[in-house]
Amino acid sequence: MVVDEYGIPAGGIVTSGTVADCSQAPLLMKGLEAEAFLADKAHDTNELLGMLKEADIAAVIPPVKSRKKQRAYNHELYRARHVIENVFRALKR
Repeated sequence: MVVDEYGIPAGGIVTSGTVADCSQAPLLMKGLEAEAFLADKAHDTNELLGMLKEADIAAVIPPVKSRKKQRAYNHELYRARHVIENVFRALKR
């Protein structure tokens, strides 16, 4: 799911539980205009990071521990990721 900074859904894809979230991110990015892409470690893939760089969108994704070269990300901006978590919490209720 993609939400704006206020938690308003801007798009989404429903998949089975065995489909990795990061595999759907490129589809959700089509036509996306954003300054930053906030996501959890599950989205730390070279493909997605490359797409974000090409689109000039800041990747605010913590690196997985297994990444050989840890990369920096904006810790303060990452705290705003709670907005999407709140949307999922509301949907589950």
